[in-house]
Amino acid sequence: MIITPNTEDALRAAVHNNAAWCAAVCPGGVFTAGSWTSPRRTPPYYPDAVTLTREVSAAALTAGIDTQSPGCSVKDSFAVLDLAPAGFELLFEAQWIHRPADAAAPAPASALSWSRIESARDLDRWEAAWDGEESTGLFHPGLLTPEIAFLAGRSAEGRIVAGAVANEAAGVVGVSNVFTQDGVADEEAWSGALAEIASLWPGRAVVGYEAGEDLATALRHGFTPLGPLRVWLHTA
Repeated sequence: MIITPNTEDALRAAVHNNAAWCAAVCPGGVFTAGSWTSPRRTPPYYPDAVTLTREVSAAALTAGIDTQSPGCSVKDSFAVLDLAPAGFELLFEAQWIHRPADAAAPAPASALSWSRIESARDLDRWEAAWDGEESTGLFHPGLLTPEIAFLAGRSAEGRIVAGAVANEAAGVVGVSNVFTQDGVADEEAWSGALAEIASLWPGRAVVGYEAGEDLATALRHGFTPLGPLRVWLHTA
């Protein structure tokens, strides 16, 4: 992949947007010029550190997080760190993605009714659908802000069977936590979520990161890859 100034700007926007989302979910973290770190263990699925530049050192990064508690992880946003000497193992790799602001508006999902979650009660229902079992309180009501939208795709019976999260930060809108239930096609979740994002934040580029089949689905919906990232898990 050829890195151009525009690609680099889009990549940095995606990285900073994702760090802002992690910081919202995990209060108490600290931003520096090179990273976001949480001095206490973060909730499941969320990193204890996110690099914001290629230059941050492994030693500086790990000094600000709790590597003694099980589950500590680091999002190496530019896939340049070697954290193995610090007791980490590579958990997974993914690609940052970008959908330009002038991309054609996606067609709305045909079988679902999409809307933004507005109440704590509906947020619990959204999380239970996302989790596949029950709400754990991971997504707290404080996340219901103008900059963050939990998007729900409902069946004709009113059940949440698809969804995504959108967050506005760093001049772009991040999309994450895309899910479906009950045989709903991934294509409908992506098209429905993107249509809602276009309505809420018209003219904004959309970013995120995905891997595997989810990456392939995103690319079919107008995204292009920006560059790799790695997530490391502390195991020593």
